[in-house]
Amino acid sequence: MANFLKRFLPKRFRKEVVTIPVVKLSGTIMASGSAFRSSLSIASAAPLLEKAFSDKAAPAVAIVVNSPGGSPVQSRLIYKRIRDLAEEKEKTVLVFVEDVAASGGYMIACAGDEIIADPSSIVGSIGVVSGSFGFVEAIAKLGIERRVHTAGQNKATLDPFQPEKPEDVAHLKSLQLEIHDTFIDLVKSRRGPKLAHDDQMFSGLFWSGKRGLDLGLVDGLGDLRETLRLRYGDSVKMELISQGRTLFGRKPKGVSAGLTPDLASVGAGFADRLLVEAEDRAHWARFGL
Repeated sequence: MANFLKRFLPKRFRKEVVTIPVVKLSGTIMASGSAFRSSLSIASAAPLLEKAFSDKAAPAVAIVVNSPGGSPVQSRLIYKRIRDLAEEKEKTVLVFVEDVAASGGYMIACAGDEIIADPSSIVGSIGVVSGSFGFVEAIAKLGIERRVHTAGQNKATLDPFQPEKPEDVAHLKSLQLEIHDTFIDLVKSRRGPKLAHDDQMFSGLFWSGKRGLDLGLVDGLGDLRETLRLRYGDSVKMELISQGRTLFGRKPKGVSAGLTPDLASVGAGFADRLLVEAEDRAHWARFGL
């Protein structure tokens, strides 16, 4: 009622409150998640971004990034969607780094017109990494015979159950270098003149937010509330953009309700959860988190 009546007051008597939409992009970046882990992807980020940029009155959109990286494709798709919306809606994008914006997480952060980090945040890791395991000796000890049938001599490249071949590693390395070049070009296009001349800039190393400021990887140190209050006044309103809810008021989940799994499904799910947790943990552990 108060908002309705306020529209009839002369503008000079109204207390204008600036509202800034806030989108949180957190987690390991990958194309799809599971029942045990919600991943960060273009599919999960797009609805939030569309909603945030749809506020015509907001002068800016704040994006909070907290990600150790992951899929370079999903990272670039999220980055591009932010930039496309910013140009289309003519909005300033302010990116705030929480614990970490590294690798693909930093690629997303580069979508910001400004990047603000905590002094102790982790930023950088501008590189490409691939990881796997080799089980050749393990299956031999267990008496397991590996059988692979392919159409195409390179179809089973880097099979973890077969000995590693130098030519396979060389091919993987060439792919990594191409992806790395794309990453470097993106960072230079967004941060270009701000970047310091440092031989380690694109080596895959990562730094604290404080050191990142010296290197030109971020534009300032601070946090979301402090920065927005300084720029838009103490009465600024931060509106967190979240997922929609179902008919019964609950957020949608990745598991269907009303199904009773059998014991085999429970066991498989538990094993899947252990692998998922280990993989996710490894992404964050690289940065001491």
